Amino acid sequence: MEKMTEQGAELSNEEGNLLSVAYQNVVRGRRSASRVISSIPQNTYTSDKKLQLIKDYQEKVESELRSICTTVLELLDKYLIANVTNPESKVFYLKMKGDYFRYLAEVACEAFDISKKEMQPTHPIRLGLALHFSVFHYEILNNPELARMLAKTAFDEAIAELDTLNEHSYKDSTLIMQLLRDNLTLWTSDSAGEECDAAEGAEN
Repeated sequence: MEKMTEQGAELSNEEGNLLSVAYQNVVRGRRSASRVISSIPQNTYTSDKKLQLIKDYQEKVESELRSICTTVLELLDKYLIANVTNPESKVFYLKMKGDYFRYLAEVACEAFDISKKEMQPTHPIRLGLALHFSVFHYEILNNPELARMLAKTAFDEAIAELDTLNEHSYKDSTLIMQLLRDNLTLWTSDSAGEECDAAEGAEN
């Protein structure tokens, strides 16, 4: 079915449903596993080794989820939505696209929460997650206020603990901090421009 899609053929309603169900089955198990792992308090593990095994497994599940969601979204954007002529099918695929963005958001939220608990504010992985999460809220969820808050919090917390940076991660961390600051500048400028436009519209 996936090969048919990549060849540019428009799927029938039945074929589209089969493709959707197939990917839902693949995703469902991993989402359930991720939720179960996240719900178990860390102090229930009897050793650091077991705790590390659980963390490694959770990272594996989340990585697989991201990969599956990315594959589905690429199929939707490049082939399914682009080639569809039936309005009903188009609505179906757009809903499917929304579902997989939601699954990605769930994974991002989980990873972001873990990074805040387990990593220093200057850690490049934590900073990178904050960067991607804020961009996701700005560009995909159309929530500029929350995007600015996430980026500003991550940047300010990292600045406050610059002395914890080591030589190994200094370059990566400072580069991501610069990207956070650049986004903040751009998003703040966009917000000011929108407010001016709104004020001018009200006067007219």
